[in-house]
Amino acid sequence: MQIVGLGIVAAVLAVTIRHNKPEMAMLLSIAAGIILFMMVLGKIGAVIDVLRELSTRANLNMVYLGTILKIVAIAYIADFGAQICRDAGEGAVASKIEFAAKVLILVLAVPIMIAVLQSLLKLVP
Repeated sequence: MQIVGLGIVAAVLAVTIRHNKPEMAMLLSIAAGIILFMMVLGKIGAVIDVLRELSTRANLNMVYLGTILKIVAIAYIADFGAQICRDAGEGAVASKIEFAAKVLILVLAVPIMIAVLQSLLKLVP
């Protein structure tokens, strides 16, 4: 409820301010986005702790878990940045952010894909 309430208040204020000072409305949107992100950051930490515990129980290499968490972080941060650019009317920049994030995710995913393929090849006689 707090997250939705803050988002609605920020949106109403941004719409009200946008007529007189569009740059202030954009800054308000960015600030609201950062505050909302910080509000859910603790929840993300709890999920990471659970994933870390499960990977330890399953005897998985922690390098893979770290890589997966980096991939998720890149996706969320890139999406956040792209949305801010779109709010500012810069759709082209938003597209470039998304493209760069996809390339980075692909680069990070290659070692995991190699490990999966090597595991599959060990199963095939």
